[in-house]
Amino acid sequence: MKKDIAKIFQEAAVTRRVLAEAPVSKINQALRLAARLFWQERQKILAINAKDLSKISPLAAFYDRAKLTEERIVAMAKQLQVVASLPSPLGRQQEKRKLPNGLELSRVSVPLGVVGVIYEARPNVTAEVFSLCLKSGNVCILKGGKEVAGTNTFLVRLIRQALQASSLPSASINLLPGGRDNVAALLQADGTVDVIIPRGGAGLIEYVRKNSIVPVIETGAGVVHTYFDKTGDVQAAAQIIFNAKTRRVSVCNALDTLLINRQRLADVFPLVAPLATRKVIVWADSATYQKLKGKYPAALLRHARPTDFGREFLDYQLSIKVAESLEEAINHINKFGSHHSDAIISKDKKSIQRFFQAVDSAVVYANASTAFSDGAEFGLGAEIGISTQKLHARGPLGLAALTSYKWIIRGQGQTRPV
Repeated sequence: MKKDIAKIFQEAAVTRRVLAEAPVSKINQALRLAARLFWQERQKILAINAKDLSKISPLAAFYDRAKLTEERIVAMAKQLQVVASLPSPLGRQQEKRKLPNGLELSRVSVPLGVVGVIYEARPNVTAEVFSLCLKSGNVCILKGGKEVAGTNTFLVRLIRQALQASSLPSASINLLPGGRDNVAALLQADGTVDVIIPRGGAGLIEYVRKNSIVPVIETGAGVVHTYFDKTGDVQAAAQIIFNAKTRRVSVCNALDTLLINRQRLADVFPLVAPLATRKVIVWADSATYQKLKGKYPAALLRHARPTDFGREFLDYQLSIKVAESLEEAINHINKFGSHHSDAIISKDKKSIQRFFQAVDSAVVYANASTAFSDGAEFGLGAEIGISTQKLHARGPLGLAALTSYKWIIRGQGQTRPV
């Protein structure tokens, strides 16, 4: 292991103990100062980000994720302030009881310790991870994408200024240099790093899962479905589908596949017609292709291939398939989805309840856009990512997901009988 990387891990191990006992007032002060610095230095941030972007093709799927605007910097600063305003997740008494022998048991929330996060492209993740880790008493070690290395480096520099001004260790946040060797070192840092959270595409997540000896919380790729049931409202559905697909195509909660009940196949064109204004390519199965032919722009209409189902597009593309029934739609989602976010559009309460019970996803919707799968939208302030696994945490990972617990036992001299 390179000396500078070893030093980062050593400092993180020391800092975790300091940060776990840091006053909430200092933590909140650091978050608010970081927000202020982001705003004050926004022109420098934009200039550095523009330099990073100049090395990326505007046609690249991750270009939008890598790009910062003044509005996005404002959003980053606001998220820091929101997290500062949230109650601390630490020291919460989750359970308390007294045993027959007089022992008093309580279960109390504590930090995880050192959290390693590997992510691609999006510099706003730097601010999100820092805010949540700091507020939950965790040290963070970040490995961002090389595409925005300059932006991430400058953001971390501003954050460390805020930490130092608040009398907190600057090693509360750490940014690893580029190179796959450093990723490997992070994944092998058992005993120093307590958990790894990958945030990115399926390839990154799979690589981390296979190569890490540190426990991993997976934030899965988003293969997102919306099912239009036989009682669905066309006008509402068209708006929901348009928002879910086009609000931001490069994020994990964007819609990938529309399933439509065969009894409503005649409504497929009004459902997707608004997408043509954003030049969304539609990959349609044979039945929907015939219904859209001559109506949806020919240049944007394609015959679906088997690989277009179960595919995370991250682009202005959508696949459509007919479902013979609610059960067939549920089975398709459970087979081809990624257990991220899936929706039903229906007026039938029994169908909605069946969908909620049977679809095995972290977030399940009825009559709403999947674009709401976001920690900030859920009132969590921000998110590390959206977990698609079932152990420890699921869905948007906020402050509570970055804590564990310890048992506190109070006695009066009790001993256990032999």
